[in-house]
Amino acid sequence: MKSSTFVMVHVGQSTESQRNLEHGIDTLSWGFPEKKPEYDDATPEFALLATGASPRVQLEDWLQKTATLYLFQVRGGFYEGRAWHWPDEEAERRLKYPQRFGIEPLAKLENVPLGPQGPLTEAGSDAIRRSGTDRGMGKLVQMPAQRLLELAGIPFDPDQPEAVPLDKSPGFTADQVEGKKKPQRRRRGAGYISDPKKRKAIEEHAEHLATIHYEAQGWTVEKLGKPYDLRCTRGTEERHVEVKGTTGAPTSVELTINEVLHARDKDNTVDLYVVSDIRVDTTTDPYTPSEGTISHYTSWEPADEDLRPRKYEYRLPDPTA
Repeated sequence: MKSSTFVMVHVGQSTESQRNLEHGIDTLSWGFPEKKPEYDDATPEFALLATGASPRVQLEDWLQKTATLYLFQVRGGFYEGRAWHWPDEEAERRLKYPQRFGIEPLAKLENVPLGPQGPLTEAGSDAIRRSGTDRGMGKLVQMPAQRLLELAGIPFDPDQPEAVPLDKSPGFTADQVEGKKKPQRRRRGAGYISDPKKRKAIEEHAEHLATIHYEAQGWTVEKLGKPYDLRCTRGTEERHVEVKGTTGAPTSVELTINEVLHARDKDNTVDLYVVSDIRVDTTTDPYTPSEGTISHYTSWEPADEDLRPRKYEYRLPDPTA
């Protein structure tokens, strides 16, 4: 079987660890306290975040345990983050996890054996254990992904198991995180920022950078908001721009059905402009956003395999029927 590169991570059961796990899933980002030399040239395809089993045991005892595994596709590789992103970073006003990467949720797997009966190699399972004894630092390992994908019910190409169709994977949300000290939380969506003032500052900063970009290329920019963010004209040319911003990694963005349909309309030329790793100073009034990393997609049209429905419209039964 073809091997893929995994980042194996143990997540503790403390309130802080569980809150950070939820926030990481919400915002599709993960991070470590420091950079390891092995991260320099690494291009991992998958990440496994494991919780529920204590790692401070010998390997033979560890292999008798089970754990909850959160399977992710890694997006964008490792990068040095500059924005405070996790709740404890915000609380302590300092970068605690600067070595970061994007994560796309594929499947949550419960009560998975960590030994030979399970889907992990011994080296992969031991990498999770070693992560738990090293402050949750990610451990890189080569391991076939097929058994995990099969267990999750995700179709895959044996020659390219990392090419996972997002629309065929079950996915999961932060609401599905289960811990002994699970913190109280409100419903959120991918990339959700709970502070409305911070969310507004991020959105306005991303739009500001997009406007500067297009104006520098000779476009006249009109801010609309709906049905799309920016209308850009240059002579007889017209482009519509969807703008998204986040303090996290450039992994995925939330789209409304109208945004998808608009981008797929052959009468429209639509660009997607994403600003990630935005820094926000929350000590000022209003908040002060700065910096950010640009991901720019021109003539953008979202494909089915890159879309996962997160909400349903439910038609109520007819009471007269």
